[in-house]
Amino acid sequence: MGGTRLGMRWVEGMSADNVKGLLLALSSSLFIGASFIVKKKGLKKAGASGIRAGAGGYSYLLEPLWWAGMTAMIVGEIANFAAYAFAPAILVTPLGALSIIISAVLAHIILREKLHIFGILGCILCVVGSTSIVLHAPPERDIESVAEVWNLATEPAFLLYAGVVLAAAFVLIFYFVPQYGQTHIMVYIGVCSLVGSLSVMSVKALGIALKLTFSGMNQLVYPQTWVFLLLVVACIVTQMNYLNKALDTFNTAVVSPIYYTMFTSLTILASVIMFKVTVFELNLFVDIIVYQEFLISHPFQVLATAHKDPFSPA
Repeated sequence: MGGTRLGMRWVEGMSADNVKGLLLALSSSLFIGASFIVKKKGLKKAGASGIRAGAGGYSYLLEPLWWAGMTAMIVGEIANFAAYAFAPAILVTPLGALSIIISAVLAHIILREKLHIFGILGCILCVVGSTSIVLHAPPERDIESVAEVWNLATEPAFLLYAGVVLAAAFVLIFYFVPQYGQTHIMVYIGVCSLVGSLSVMSVKALGIALKLTFSGMNQLVYPQTWVFLLLVVACIVTQMNYLNKALDTFNTAVVSPIYYTMFTSLTILASVIMFKVTVFELNLFVDIIVYQEFLISHPFQVLATAHKDPFSPA
């Protein structure tokens, strides 16, 4: 009873927009968590009769089951997209921890991918870190036009971050993917996470533009809105391509939590740089330590016994 009252007081202390963003982010996690499993089933089915995604094939595009998973992911991403229009990225992104729990449990039940004790511990650590971030999420910065977001995105600090991210992604794609993509899970997920941190910032900008447009301030007349849209499309296509390769090659119970951890950490960093969120207090430091502990302990323990998907060729 006391916990319920505490929860109600916490919700009442949040802004109306943050509550909307919270609910949208939670519903997004439900769809995205389930989509990992459905897509994996589709990838397996397509790989049995054509060239696997992990080997560079695209036969999954003809598989209805993969499209069902993709549809679930699109619904989840739309809810996620809407959440970014109402709440700061530092609040929305960590809530993806729920999708980790859903995909890990469903992978254990449906895909027969064994969930080890360290996998369970990793999921718990993700939830603890995410809850701490949500409890200390800063209020949303007031943005009056997409041009203001553009100014933030073109400041030297964020341009430097974007340049480093793109350089690292290109090195992974053109050097490491051909040589180590099939044996090292961090290669595919590294590309997804790096590009994903930029896609979140672009989605945030596009969400703000649409939110302002619907409120009567048309942002579609600004060329920056369309630039952000192109960036969103380019980033999402890249993410989906390499996420499919990772899911086709490695266990879902391994891919999902590592991707979430790297993606969230980089998104928080990008948010701090772009929106100048002053969150370098003890609570965020603890959160980052939690994520790092999970990232270090979970993959190496699980990869020792579940490095590659059992349906993948040796």
